[in-house]
Amino acid sequence: MVLDRSPEAGAPRQVLLVTPEGRVAPGAGAASPQDYLLGTTHGVQWFARPVARLAAGTDFREQPTPLVAAAVQLVRWHAAGPRCERCQQPTIPHHHGQRRRCGSCGAEQFCRTDPAIIVRITDGDDRILLARHSSWAEHRFSVIAGFVEPGESLEQACRREAAEEVALQLSDLQYFASQPWPYPRSLMLGFTARAVEAARLRVDGDEIVEASFLTREELASRVAAGSIRLPSEASIARAMIDAWIDAWR
Repeated sequence: MVLDRSPEAGAPRQVLLVTPEGRVAPGAGAASPQDYLLGTTHGVQWFARPVARLAAGTDFREQPTPLVAAAVQLVRWHAAGPRCERCQQPTIPHHHGQRRRCGSCGAEQFCRTDPAIIVRITDGDDRILLARHSSWAEHRFSVIAGFVEPGESLEQACRREAAEEVALQLSDLQYFASQPWPYPRSLMLGFTARAVEAARLRVDGDEIVEASFLTREELASRVAAGSIRLPSEASIARAMIDAWIDAWR
């Protein structure tokens, strides 16, 4: 899906309702001037509208399409009401909500996106590394990920995260795909890599508390037994894992 961010006069309008915690649902009625423009796709112009709460029903958080990602990110950004980076005075929504403008000096600000890497690591036997973060529920596992730090390239971030979290050195680093992820405001940049010496695997005990290399058969068995829960099917993490599984078929 590609969004045309410019306003389109006469196009049908649809609204997504977004709560402060990032719940998303379709809205009824026409868009208002206070809504934030997301863009036009397939001839329909989409807007985001902040609301305090949603009625029980559809919640699109598990479907992070470009529309949902943009809606959550814009609503949360405007709710924070960031001050001007130049003069520290208040800013207001501008350009259909796609920017904020300082009421004092006129400087414009754009919604910030934080780059984060996510890397699928395999070993010489083509086993996949899955790990559990300390903040996750029991049995939830995924691939290694982390934010890009100042001054780092994406490749350097992949290597640093692997070294810090699971004590592994990487080779054969290759780009996989990317995905906007609005929780909180990330752009996930996916890579695949090989572990130089898989036997050196050690968890840091802080961010990562469990990690192991698994064959496809071992992963299928543990998923069936409930001892591993994989990421949401809508996530890039799941796409990376599924691509590894499918490569064997």
